[in-house]
Amino acid sequence: MSLKVCFQTFKDKKPFKDSKIMANKPKTYVGINNEINGGMTSIGKVIRDGWVFGLLDESETCEGWNLAGIDALLQRVNTEWDKYGCMVSYLPPELRERHQRIHDVAIQNAKKAGWSGEHETNDEDE
Repeated sequence: MSLKVCFQTFKDKKPFKDSKIMANKPKTYVGINNEINGGMTSIGKVIRDGWVFGLLDESETCEGWNLAGIDALLQRVNTEWDKYGCMVSYLPPELRERHQRIHDVAIQNAKKAGWSGEHETNDEDE
């Protein structure tokens, strides 16, 4: 799914906030810490993977970023995943451990925020 489609699916959930400075200024992302579902979204995964690959500092939430910035990050993350066949098991030990740590913490935090993961698995019975 392209990020443009991903952003449209979040239209009602408002992962981007309107700029109050200029009406024509691009909308900006609310940041992974302010995301719906405790950040368990497509954009949140891109950000966490950016942390895994060292493309972003782990303190970077991407709050205030516009669509172009998120899309550029997605392209960089995809380039990194392509090196490993998009498989966590193919990551070198250091990256695999970082991936596990970052995503484990994200899952714990999302569950505390009320996320259950059911939405992501609803279509598995079909």
